[in-house]
Amino acid sequence: MTMTRTGRPNLGKTIKAVMRDAARRLPEFAHIDASRILIVAGEARRASRATVRPMCFADSRTRFSLDGKRAKPIVQLRGTQMLYVVAFRPRFFMRSTPEQRVETILHELWHMAQEFDGTLHRARRHAVLPGQRFHDVFQPLVKRYLSAVPPKLLAALAFHGEGIMRHWLERPAPFFHVDGRNPSKPARRPIFTEAQLFYGPVKMITPDAWRH
Repeated sequence: MTMTRTGRPNLGKTIKAVMRDAARRLPEFAHIDASRILIVAGEARRASRATVRPMCFADSRTRFSLDGKRAKPIVQLRGTQMLYVVAFRPRFFMRSTPEQRVETILHELWHMAQEFDGTLHRARRHAVLPGQRFHDVFQPLVKRYLSAVPPKLLAALAFHGEGIMRHWLERPAPFFHVDGRNPSKPARRPIFTEAQLFYGPVKMITPDAWRH
């Protein structure tokens, strides 16, 4: 786990390390390029532990909708355009076990398209695989990875205390409408970079039996 100058671990880097390791170990995730995924801390949303946002439209597989009326913002870090933004929510950090945190990370990766083109996998939506069907398909994958995950990574997800993660200083909208009269001048900010992000504290609360 990467520690900052203040001694607080960078939890975003820990999550990225799990993503990279899963991509190496599981053929189902071989298409995942963690360098094109932005990890941020998100606000609470009911029972959700995390949410993945695709940065391209499903109909066109580009950042412009097929009818040309909508556009998704560009999110780039160090000049590299992100294809997905994954927000990890309070339930991920609070009273979850390391294994549950691994499952959440894999869950979000599993929703990403096999082409890894900034869209979501159409056959892996909860609407297509509701309830028990989703569980039956996804859980064997989780078990396989948990049997192979390096103890060091699992221990990093068992951290208890205050870490840091990226947060939005200004969060991009899911999309904006393109002005037909002047498409080069969108109504909202079209590009988001490090200037719209900051590192802030996130508290990890891990049950006693799993703490490191």
